[in-house]
Amino acid sequence: MPSKEQAPFEVACPDCGAMLKVDPATRAVIAHTPAPRKRTFEDFETAARAMREQDERKESLFRQAVDAEKNKNDLLEKKFAEALKKAKETPDTGKPLRDFDLD
Repeated sequence: MPSKEQAPFEVACPDCGAMLKVDPATRAVIAHTPAPRKRTFEDFETAARAMREQDERKESLFRQAVDAEKNKNDLLEKKFAEALKKAKETPDTGKPLRDFDLD
């Protein structure tokens, strides 16, 4: 192998598009240039519309949570009554088995 030092080379990241400078001797990244950021919205009107839609969605989710909280007590009472009814209908099988009873 020749002993001359090789120059670092640049590689494009296939995932994010950033440029990586790699040292061939140590095989380590010695520099990183991030890829240019893509615009989320093309214009201000599109961004404003998206913000309004997001606010409407948040308000809808909040209303649903408030309604669920109002009905929570009634729902829990119904679940308890159903479980109590089921427990009364199911016959008791006696003493539960323990591990050392099986020996």
